[in-house]
Amino acid sequence: MAGWCAALALAVLPAGPALAAGPASVDTAVSVRSADRADSAGRTGVGTAAALAAPAGPSVQLAEKEAGKGGTVTVTGRGWRPKALLTLLICGQNMIGGTNSCANGDGRAVTTDAHGAFRTGIPVAEPPKPCPCVVHVATATGEAAAADAAFTVAGHPVAPLPEESTGGRLTVLAPPRLEGGSGLLTWFGAPAQRQLTFTVGNLGPEPARDPVFQVGTAHGVFAPKWEDQQWRGTVPAGKKAEIKLPVELAAGAHGDYLVSLKYGGKVLAEQPWGVGRPWGVTLFWVLLCLVVPTAVFRAGMAVVDRLRPRRTAPGRPRTAASATGKRTGKSSGKGPGKRTGKGARRGTGQGARRGGPAAGSGTPDDAAALPWFTPDTAPSTTSTTTSTERPTSKGST
Repeated sequence: MAGWCAALALAVLPAGPALAAGPASVDTAVSVRSADRADSAGRTGVGTAAALAAPAGPSVQLAEKEAGKGGTVTVTGRGWRPKALLTLLICGQNMIGGTNSCANGDGRAVTTDAHGAFRTGIPVAEPPKPCPCVVHVATATGEAAAADAAFTVAGHPVAPLPEESTGGRLTVLAPPRLEGGSGLLTWFGAPAQRQLTFTVGNLGPEPARDPVFQVGTAHGVFAPKWEDQQWRGTVPAGKKAEIKLPVELAAGAHGDYLVSLKYGGKVLAEQPWGVGRPWGVTLFWVLLCLVVPTAVFRAGMAVVDRLRPRRTAPGRPRTAASATGKRTGKSSGKGPGKRTGKGARRGTGQGARRGGPAAGSGTPDDAAALPWFTPDTAPSTTSTTTSTERPTSKGST
């Protein structure tokens, strides 16, 4: 029995230090875990503070909050897209009326660096609208982005801001679509037209009466050109409505366009639009390049044909001598000279058949060699014939 007790004691004794060390090791593990949690919490806090300190989007800061006309204000920006082209304007009425309330003639342009930051100066000018004024910075190309900074133009009048007449909070419930098609005139360069159809819902507590939307069209990397369009109607609170707004491009526009819809300063939807090339204009210019030179050539040839001298056709000329000979032959055919006319014609014919020059062939030597006579002076051939022939004796008469 004593042996069993001793064996049991020997088995229990090695476990004693382990049990004694157990609470200490547990405390150590707990403390290590607490330290890890504190470290992670500290790191999380630092990350959260850094995230809060970092700008959520494009920001603008001014070195001077007030300046008079003719001065210069330094503008610093961060959080913009790298290598982006920006425009800087001084606007009145917090730019509620768009760029129409800005001093556009005194604006400046700047390009951001590789980190999306910039620093430049802009001359102070009086905007067409009264203050409160802002320095408005916006992208000129690419994705639209903008930021404002409050600024006071010394000596410029100040007026209260106009109250917003529309209520409600509209949002687009479904992707918009472009309806309509191009006609024959569009093929010849007429402006392409479509209807932007979309469904909006009023999430606000008040109805939206005659809301004003902004429809913009952008081509390539250029920023959209916005146009205000008012929809006549009312969207009750918690209801939806289908809205159709016309969209029109410039004459001859073609390529890939992007139609954007904005309401309340926020872009609600975008829709791509591919416009075909107006091949009718190309066909017109090709035909014009072919028809005009041909018409000019034909007109020139007609003028040359009218002004150049006329050339006589080759053949027997009608001279006064030939006309006289014809008259002589006709007159000698009545009476004794009839045979002479025939003989002359017969001789002329024989000479022509033998290869000799024919009378009246048109050469100048013939007119000089042939003795043309009038009917009164022509020699008679009757006497010559009578003298050579002997009379036949028929007896006494």
